Amino acid sequence: MADDASASANPNPPPSPRSRQKHVPDWLNSPIWSAPPPPARHLSPPRATSPPPPPPQQPRHDDPAPSTPPPPPDRSDGSGGDDGAASSSRPHLLAEFTIALGRKVVDLAELRRLACQGVPDAAGVRPVVWKLLLGYLPSDHALWAYELEKKRSQYSAFKDELLVNPSEVTRRMEEMTISKRNGHNSEGTGMLPRAEIIHDEHPLSLGKTSVWNQYFQESETVEQIDRDVKRTHPEMQFFNGDSSDALSNQESLKHMLTIFAKLNPGIRYVQGMNEVLAPLYYVFKNDPEQNNDASAEQDAFFCFVELLSGFRDNFCKQLDNSIVGIRSTISRLSQLLKRHDEELWRHLEVVTKVNPQFYAFRWITLLLTQEFKFRDCIHIWDALFGDPEGPQFAMFKCVAFKGVAFKGL
Repeated sequence: MADDASASANPNPPPSPRSRQKHVPDWLNSPIWSAPPPPARHLSPPRATSPPPPPPQQPRHDDPAPSTPPPPPDRSDGSGGDDGAASSSRPHLLAEFTIALGRKVVDLAELRRLACQGVPDAAGVRPVVWKLLLGYLPSDHALWAYELEKKRSQYSAFKDELLVNPSEVTRRMEEMTISKRNGHNSEGTGMLPRAEIIHDEHPLSLGKTSVWNQYFQESETVEQIDRDVKRTHPEMQFFNGDSSDALSNQESLKHMLTIFAKLNPGIRYVQGMNEVLAPLYYVFKNDPEQNNDASAEQDAFFCFVELLSGFRDNFCKQLDNSIVGIRSTISRLSQLLKRHDEELWRHLEVVTKVNPQFYAFRWITLLLTQEFKFRDCIHIWDALFGDPEGPQFAMFKCVAFKGVAFKGL
């Protein structure tokens, strides 16, 4: 009661020394956290790409920057919403992004600084910014077309090789065997070498190299991916529903997660990866640039790989108890919270004995996608990607300050 009386007598007491130490960064109080994302748009599925052209000549870095192109027109589907609300209230920020992205060689340090202030929703700025900050696009503007064509063609090759039905693989192998046999017969040998006769390519094969055996071993992972994709943001028509667009988006998520699992046998697929992939695909699929929109699946896959490369060890069960595993990561997070707010840390881990794994595991592995609304998560990721230490380090700071902000709860 004495505290209440003193508080009423002095409604604006000076901050205590301890509260001054817990300074919350300005970007956490920015109005961008409440700005909605652009409305979902749906176009045709990705088109096949032609082989990449030869790389262009490297431009000289001292060349004058080209004139800044005007922002692309708004191609929203008219579904309503407050698209561009954040950028319209801060037109200077949109202008700064336009200038930064219009340079022949993008200054990534400047781009990170701008991203921490929030990326405007309008004019398709965010897809380009994320691709640059994740390292998918090079800073040199002249190399963009070449890199995009190369990566998109590579992804198409992954789909042809890794998503094909085993019966189709068997058919191709039989055709190759017949072709070789015909070649030997034309040379007068008359016999197919015994080593080239296929014995193990049938649905009941248990051979380690059999495509059928591998197919059935991977079926459990594919089924898990299918279940998780169907549960991805059920409140959003973009990801769920009976429309052809929603079903197409689900298929794209399945393709990307399945290919990642097959290319990374040490990690494969871990439940929750769909939640990390979803914002990337959503942002790229809503790019006003039609060619980029049609290649959202390819671009999102490689950005997903780049994003996970910084903390992929957290998904590897064999490394859980190592210095790079998830338990070590949670321990570092606990120490970070203790350093910023020892009172809160003591309340959680000493008084109430709350294991950090109960609240931190999902924060770390899913990059806060389950702790905030989808539109807010996109704006938070702007700042995470803008941190020079990478999204994982920035998330530690965000979680620590979140603990300070919600201490009263």
